[in-house]
Amino acid sequence: MLRPVHSLAPCVVAVLLGACSSANPIEPRDAGTDARHVTAPDAGHDARGRSTDAARDAPADVVSVDVVPIDAPAAHSNIEHVVVIVQENHTFDSYFGRYCTAAAGSSPTCTAGPSCCEAAPATDPSGSPPVVLDDTENATYGPNNSSACETAEIDDGKMDAFVTGASCSSPNNFAIATSALMTTYHGYASSYALADRYFQPVIGASSSNDMYLAVAKFLFLDNVSQPSGVGSACSIGTPVLYSGQTTVADLVVGAGYSFRYYAEGYAAAVRASPGCPPAPPDCAFGLPFDPCDYAPGDVPFDYYAQWNDNPAFMTDLGDFLPDLARGGLPSVSFIKVLDYKSEHPGFKDVLSVGVAAVDQLVQGVLASPYASKTLVLLTWDEGGGFFDHVAPPPASTVDQQPYGTRLPLLAIGPFARKNTVSHVVMEHSSIVKFLEWNYTGATGQLMARDAAVNNLGSLLDPTRTGTVVPVN
Repeated sequence: MLRPVHSLAPCVVAVLLGACSSANPIEPRDAGTDARHVTAPDAGHDARGRSTDAARDAPADVVSVDVVPIDAPAAHSNIEHVVVIVQENHTFDSYFGRYCTAAAGSSPTCTAGPSCCEAAPATDPSGSPPVVLDDTENATYGPNNSSACETAEIDDGKMDAFVTGASCSSPNNFAIATSALMTTYHGYASSYALADRYFQPVIGASSSNDMYLAVAKFLFLDNVSQPSGVGSACSIGTPVLYSGQTTVADLVVGAGYSFRYYAEGYAAAVRASPGCPPAPPDCAFGLPFDPCDYAPGDVPFDYYAQWNDNPAFMTDLGDFLPDLARGGLPSVSFIKVLDYKSEHPGFKDVLSVGVAAVDQLVQGVLASPYASKTLVLLTWDEGGGFFDHVAPPPASTVDQQPYGTRLPLLAIGPFARKNTVSHVVMEHSSIVKFLEWNYTGATGQLMARDAAVNNLGSLLDPTRTGTVVPVN
């Protein structure tokens, strides 16, 4: 979720001006000592609630606890675990415009493989061909993805102002990734299931869209808000904290299951709080804030008081693969890599690094003892201002907010239909609806879009799930 420098938080601006040094000695913060969350450790557990064996074996930057219930109830399908990976800022055409082979605008109804989804057009409506989206292009150019800009570019569904006709138009906004860079993602599509009518839930930038993954409703435009707490001094947006509101995490945990958010860079941010940790050496941008450091605005559950910096829920991504190995995978996991691995355009971020990071996570799940019980969902938070040729559906009847461009959604693992393309209209709230259905047996409990959107059933094989997951 990268932002223009002129709108960065005061400490971030100070870093740019040399007045705020991330090298200042800051005592590490113990994630388990926040007064809101302290529980006395019992025998055999450390101060953060982990078993002493788990604490000893965990990587040095791990700040998690084991929260998997031993006696979790049976899920409503054979899917016991769901892992949701959220990358950033690319449209369906940008990534799958050369995987799909049906003619643009042909609306195929078949579902078997790339001949059943529309290729990107040879030119945009102005007659401009796409630029090649390779590592260099992605690293050097990021479209304007503000709500105002994307509203103009979408142009009431005409999709004709991405390249020319709006103040933020650019030929670089119509970009299609090379097949070589997309080999891994195209391989997921051919082996598993791909949604070709999955839309970003609201026009605009990342944080506003991320909120639909937690509460299935509109909270604010673009990136105007961020959670209070760890990392907020190193990012932008007005700090907020919502209380007395229910998220899908509350529903899952309330039904007896476990939930965890794995955020890369979180442990370093905790140790440096209230300052900013140094940039990792492999982050080409090189400065101690987003995209090199943890960005709380990308974590929608962190906006809610019951989850905000809660060590029983919020942990570093460095804990994910160890959790797989030691039998600690929660029922529901959300994963966010650091922004320079998220494929976000601009700020020296390259696609190949992001694809490799995702594949490491996916292969970790598929090679683990959890493989036969786990569904992996891979999507992108929003389209990033890139062109897509398919017009969004009408504005939501629930919150009257306009949909944005298409995004890829991939269902990966043994429960996914094989080499399948779903044409069912879905969005981030569809993931919420599925989690509700799978772990509580009811949907629409958030009284938001989860009551109206389609479910994920068109992506899932009923012979493997053990029951028919609803399409709607």
